[in-house]
Amino acid sequence: MPDMSILLPMLLLLLAIGAFAGVMAGLLGVGGGIILVPAFFYVFSALGYASEQLMQICLATSLATIIVTSLRSVQSHNKKGAVEWDILKTWAIGIVIGAIVGVLVASSLRSVVLQGIFGVLGLIVGAYLGLGRAEWRLGAAMPTGVKRAVMSPVLGFMSVLMGIGGGSFGVPVMTLFGVPIHRAVATAAGFGVIIAVPSVIGFLLLPIDPAARPPFTIGAVNLPAFAVVIAMTLITAPYGAKLAHAMDPKPLKRVFAVFLTLVALNMLRKALLG
Repeated sequence: MPDMSILLPMLLLLLAIGAFAGVMAGLLGVGGGIILVPAFFYVFSALGYASEQLMQICLATSLATIIVTSLRSVQSHNKKGAVEWDILKTWAIGIVIGAIVGVLVASSLRSVVLQGIFGVLGLIVGAYLGLGRAEWRLGAAMPTGVKRAVMSPVLGFMSVLMGIGGGSFGVPVMTLFGVPIHRAVATAAGFGVIIAVPSVIGFLLLPIDPAARPPFTIGAVNLPAFAVVIAMTLITAPYGAKLAHAMDPKPLKRVFAVFLTLVALNMLRKALLG
């Protein structure tokens, strides 16, 4: 086990990361996972736990935190009457199916492949955050029938492969189909719960080589990282939700898009060199 000279700085880093992720999840609806997955990857790598299954541990631990933070975020947004429950109910089954398939696929891939997938999808999300326009529309109402049956599993599947909640893909989908941004952010928090619960159950059953996993890891979920991040996000996510209703997040979203693009590019670089 690493000594305290390594563990203490990593603990402080996780505390800071958790606080930042909580605010961003509530404010921008992008989900804390888009921050947590690369953060966990760098922290566990620095602690000497780089392995073929490291990304599975990062994805699983991120999704475990999303269960708690998304529930808290939904609660905060629902008090303002912003959650579109009809959308959640009608999209839930497809999202769950996609999430389960995502776990099965992620469990079978090497860590370097998952890094590459995260990098590519991260660039797509970053481009939309940075270049997307509020007036862009694909339709006047959320898809139903065959379109919903196709789109909802894809949303759940891609989210699990990135270890994120529903915000990064759910918010763009909803706004492109005419859902107001504040209601899209609120409802996407519910997507996060629907995605994270079945996927975490699957990842808890995933066998990980004991020699390659950080201490106190059950399946692919690292309990210390989960606990530290949750301690901070439970505090900061409601503040992010309040800010989302009180300000225009557009300037901050542009800055975050640049940050995410750089993180995604670095993940791709590591995947290519790995």
